[in-house]
Formats: sequence, structure tokens, C-alpha cells
Amino acid sequence: MNITRTTQTDLLVRAFLCMRDEEECYQLLEDLMTIREIQDLAQRLEVAKLLWQKVTYNEIAQRTGVSTATISRVNRSLNYGEGGYEMVFERLGCEDDRPE
Repeated sequence: MNITRTTQTDLLVRAFLCMRDEEECYQLLEDLMTIREIQDLAQRLEVAKLLWQKVTYNEIAQRTGVSTATISRVNRSLNYGEGGYEMVFERLGCEDDRPE
């Protein structure tokens, strides 16, 4: 499923791209979303990283408290999505954390 590109989603993407540093991103996130929404997104990213590192569903559930249904949903995006997770992990230098 692809995001429908609209002037609104274009504006959102451009808003993130124009942030200069982490502090500015935090400011924008806090203005745009609730704390819970931010936590949910951060948790999904953590789950994706653990999946990318070949950690088992059970281990991920124990470490994060996330349901296996959520882990499965993230795994589906990781395997059949647009490649965004992998791009982020590679650009953040997470390859060293990944088993051979």
C-alpha cells in the first residue's frame, strides 16, 4: 500500500526534510503528534531494527512488550514495503549490528 501523494502529504514530507538537526525534528514531532503517537512510531522502528537484525518474534515481544500482531505487521512492511526501513538502518550505520 502506497501513501496517496497529496499537497498535504507533500507538505509533511518537505517539513521533515527541512529540519536542520535532531532538536528541530523533536520540536516538529511534538507539535504534530501526541506523545503516544511518537512512542508508537519509535517502537515500530525499534521492532523493524530488531527484525532486520534477525531477532525472533518471541525475543522482540519480550524486549519491547509489542504484540506479535504488531511485530508481524512491521515484518510485512520490512519484507514487502518500499525499502524505507533498510534505507534508514543503512544510513544510520546499523550494518554492524546485523548478523551475517
